[in-house]
Amino acid sequence: GERDGRMQIISPLFGTPAWRAGLRAGDRILTIGDTSTQDLSIDDAIKLMSGEPGTDVTVSVLHRGAAEPTTVTLQRELIHQPTVVGYRRNAEGVWDYFCDADNKIGYIRLSAFSRTTAEELARALTELQSQDMHGLVLDMRFNPGGMLKQAIEVSDLFLHEGRIVSIVGRAGSPPPWDARAEGTLIPQGFPLAVLVNRFSASAAEIVSACLQDHQAAVIVGERTWGKGSVQNIIELEKSKSALKLTTAGYQRPSGKNIHRAPGATEDDQWGVTPDEGYTIMYSDMDMLQLGMRFTQLDALADQSPPDGELGKAVAAASAEFVDRQLEKALDFLRGRIQPPAPDPDPAPAPAPAPDA
Repeated sequence: GERDGRMQIISPLFGTPAWRAGLRAGDRILTIGDTSTQDLSIDDAIKLMSGEPGTDVTVSVLHRGAAEPTTVTLQRELIHQPTVVGYRRNAEGVWDYFCDADNKIGYIRLSAFSRTTAEELARALTELQSQDMHGLVLDMRFNPGGMLKQAIEVSDLFLHEGRIVSIVGRAGSPPPWDARAEGTLIPQGFPLAVLVNRFSASAAEIVSACLQDHQAAVIVGERTWGKGSVQNIIELEKSKSALKLTTAGYQRPSGKNIHRAPGATEDDQWGVTPDEGYTIMYSDMDMLQLGMRFTQLDALADQSPPDGELGKAVAAASAEFVDRQLEKALDFLRGRIQPPAPDPDPAPAPAPAPDA
């Protein structure tokens, strides 16, 4: 970001060279190499910071609250941003995957579907199971989707058998994808709640629709975006332009479509709608505060309020934000995992008759 014409760090990604070097939210970058950042565009700054992994870049940084800048040398490296995260971080930055430790309810958020999402998720689920998890919240709010293969593999972690997704196209359809018992980590009937909102799309919709149709989870939150089309990119004019052609659509196990066609109304069939009684709509401010909370967690950002009165007001409101969608999911799970009430004490045995 920019402030007074200078680059300001919004949130350094946890574990990156910048994070390890002590750069934090609110710090200002004054120079990159020999170039001043005064009125430098974000694109130009990115070009100066980027380079071959293993090479160095030196930046001059004014830490928040400091009077004098310091010079920091960073070694460039390939940045892998995890897509599987937990409920909160401990002081060392390690994710805690329990959101209700008393009831042993786990929490995993999928921020997108990258090449390693299913692998990362399997590791987190195995860790939770080793700690005697009794229920799970799978949070896919704001998840824009990603790779179809990963959506299938993620769904397969929760299902022993049955249809995951199929593709119905104009020129024939490939074989549908079905779950396999091999590699399934979650037992049938395990208490599972999935959180979605109006920005959950594509691969996130494939997973949530699959789990809903197999009654493997309760879906909580808002109706999803409705992106279930398969598109081919056809290059034209020797790659100077391209035609994006919609050739097929994803179909959920129930046979219903996911894609929201242009002109579709709320009454039409598209997206994933929460289970009856589990729709909880969020206002734009709710969305802003939830997104801010996720951003701070992802970056392990400090909790000091942003500059200015507006920033402090938003920070104060965020601190008081109650995640009603998550609370609804937890209510469901607690109701599923609470031990049954003990049987009333049996009637005492009659006293033996006294000897005559």
